[in-house]
Amino acid sequence: MVTYRIDRINKEFLRAISEILQVRIKKDTVRDAILTKVSTSKDLSFAKVFYTLIDTDRKDEIQKALDSTAGQIRSMLGKDMHLRTIPELHFVFDDSEAKARAMEELLDKVAAMDAEKRSSGEN
Repeated sequence: MVTYRIDRINKEFLRAISEILQVRIKKDTVRDAILTKVSTSKDLSFAKVFYTLIDTDRKDEIQKALDSTAGQIRSMLGKDMHLRTIPELHFVFDDSEAKARAMEELLDKVAAMDAEKRSSGEN
């Protein structure tokens, strides 16, 4: 269960990391990452930073760039935020949008099959 404090910290990390990636990091490839969520452990030792991409073909390249800048981002967060410990950042590709799209397509197929069965049963 996520506490109110951890929830606020997650939101603040999301805002701060997004700003750092867009403004303060020199690598252009990390700017293509769209952060969706931050999930921090209760003891603030680890944080998963979920991101998605418009062009998923460059996923490996952007993952490597994010992993290489994680320490630099953590250092900047330490200077900006007033916390005793700054978590170790792990960037994770968020494919929930693609899964939702696939699920929606399956539901559309099932609905079409159901409508077809109903129309053939009435005739």
